[in-house]
This record gives sequence, structure tokens and C-alpha cells, in this order.
Amino acid sequence: MADSALPLAGLRVLDISSFIAAPAAAVVLGDWGADVIKIEGPDGDPNRTIMVDSPSYPKGPVNYPWQMDARNKRSLVLDLKQPEARAALDRLLAISDILICNFPPPVRDKLKLAYDDVKKVNPRLIYASLTGYGESGPDRDRPGFDATAYFARSGLFDAQRYEGGPPGTAVPAQGDRATAMGLVSGILMALIHRMKTGEGSWVGTSLLGNGLWSCGVIAQAALVGAFLPPRPPRDRPRSALGNLYRTSDDRWLQLTIVREDKLWGPLCRALERPELVEDQRFAALDERRKRSAELAAILSEAFARRDYEHWRKTLAAHHVTFGVISRPQDIPDDAQAVHSGAIVETKIPGMPRTVADPIRVSFATQRVAHPAPALGQHSDEVLGEAGLSGDDIARLRASGAVR
Repeated sequence: MADSALPLAGLRVLDISSFIAAPAAAVVLGDWGADVIKIEGPDGDPNRTIMVDSPSYPKGPVNYPWQMDARNKRSLVLDLKQPEARAALDRLLAISDILICNFPPPVRDKLKLAYDDVKKVNPRLIYASLTGYGESGPDRDRPGFDATAYFARSGLFDAQRYEGGPPGTAVPAQGDRATAMGLVSGILMALIHRMKTGEGSWVGTSLLGNGLWSCGVIAQAALVGAFLPPRPPRDRPRSALGNLYRTSDDRWLQLTIVREDKLWGPLCRALERPELVEDQRFAALDERRKRSAELAAILSEAFARRDYEHWRKTLAAHHVTFGVISRPQDIPDDAQAVHSGAIVETKIPGMPRTVADPIRVSFATQRVAHPAPALGQHSDEVLGEAGLSGDDIARLRASGAVR
């Protein structure tokens, strides 16, 4: 499919954001046809070097975080602390559709990049704001990362805690990518509003808000005074039918049986333990819950007798709900991920496949990922589109306002 046929083709997006959540929202818009211009300061987005800088990132020969979060973008370098650069940005704002910004409110105010500032330049502009903790309140000015705002503040880390153990942890950018989709949703609603009214608008979301939404069951329970103690270890789970089990080849299965009345019998038959169906210790749901540790020991022994492939086929044949605990190294060979479009081919040298954004529609296919830009690679090109002459751009370069 030609890029011009994609649903967001013709939209110009200014991505004035750094790290992951807000830039990832811009990636999604670019995947569906938007022209995304990545506006960076002279030192560039720190996400360019995060693979090297962060001990939590796997190291590789390709700068995969940057390629993933800046694919299909063009790079313009502006030192927005300089008035000349800020004036050049106004030229771009006037011809753009969407601005994505994740500066903390005080920085926005200092750079005159708050919504009230930019809507004077372009009343049709959609201003998409990403914050750590929200636009108002005592913590509005605090910088937030997904570990601190999405996971820690929302209660997600503590909700994952095992009895007697520390709070859980997250892998890099987990909360960022989920939050990006919230920002994308706001932008799409603003586009519909503009189609109806001709007006631009402000939309926003926060890492904290998305973390609470993700932790919704536990958070809503807390709002009505309901709490669960920390999760017990797997050898005495709350329910043996919602528990982790190890196979003979050292793989792990997540058994998740919600309709116990329907699936208790099929599970027993799949495990070649049909006598358990009539065992009075486990015949009723209440008894299975009271004896969850005893039942978990029986199930652990049964699962440990065979390998994962056996259980994958057998549990599926009996319609028992389960999931394999995939390892990251399994992802390249996951045929379902490829067939479902979650893993796609790219035009990026050294990185032939990438993770696609999760949206699917019947009328279009996402743009093939092309390489992320070098710092300032498209500065002249983008400024020329905004109406600046070659001499104008040369003067901006000489002053250091543009790179």
C-alpha cells in the first residue's frame, strides 16, 4: 500500500519530546502515514544512547531502541533557548497538525510552548501533552518515568509483590508503551473534533493516569476499601487453578481457569488424573480453595512429568486455558506473533524485523519501518518546507540556533 493511502497521510506531526512514551505515540502516527518531524536539541534525544547508557537494556550491534522509537521520522535540530530557533518553530507550527510535547509545565512556560502559546500561532493545531503525574496538583512539575509514575505511584509494583518479598519490577519502557497508546487515542479524538468543528484542541495523558488504569481492578478495590494481602508463593496459591507450573524441560505454564465448574474435569483428564474429579477433597470449588496448597503440589508433580510441547497439545485438546511463559529469546521464532502482524519486516539495515504497533484495521496496513534519522539529518529540508530560504537557514546555522 502506498503511504498516500494510509489513514493519517497528509498530517504533519511535530514530535518535540524525549525518551519513550511520547515519542512512541509519534511512532504510531507515523506507522499509519503521518509525516513525523522529530525536533531535538543540539545534544539530541537521550533515547539515542539509552542502550549504552542504561544497564537494564540488552546490548547489541544495532541501536535498536532508537530505530524502534524514531523509525520513519525526520530529524530537525533546534536550540529552542534561542529566539531565532523559537521563531523558526513558529513557522513550522503554522503549517502542522499535531504537536507532541512532554516537557514539564515549567519548561513549557519558559520556552513559550504551553498550549495557550502555540494555539495563537495555529488555532487548528492539536496539542498533545504527556506528563508524569498530570497537568495539575502538587506533583505536576515532577519529572516522571514509567518505573516511578506508571508502576510505583499507581500501586502496580506493590500489587505484584509476593508475601515476604520486595515490590515487583518492570522491564524497560513497559509503562511508556502502554501510555503512548493512551496519547494516540486522545490525538485521534481531537482529530475527529477538528473534523466536526474546525477547531484545534489540547489533549493529554500521564504515566500515573495510565498506571492507575492498568492497575484498575486493584485501584478500584482500594477506592471502596477492599484490599488483598500480598500474593502468596506458588506452593500455596490462592487458587491452584490460577498458578504457575514447571514442565520437565524447565519451561513454565500459567494455568488460568476461571470457569472451574466447566474445566475442572477436562483438566484432570488432561493431566491423566481422572480420579481427582471424584476426590472429595477437591470436588467443590470451596474445597479446592481451602486445599489449594495440597492441590498445587499434586498439579506440580503432574506437570513436571512431561515437557512443554506435550502440555501445549494436550491442554489445548481439552480446551483448558493456559499460557506458556515465553522467554525473550523465544520471540523471534513465535509464528503466531508473525502471522498476527505483531512482528513485521523492515527496511532498516541490520534490523530486518521489528515490533509493530498493536493497532489493526481492515482498510490499511502499517507503513514499513525505514531507518531512524541521524541527528539533524533533515533540518534544511524541513525548514525549507516551512518557507525559510537557504540564506535564512545558513544564518540560523551560523548562530547555533539550527544544526
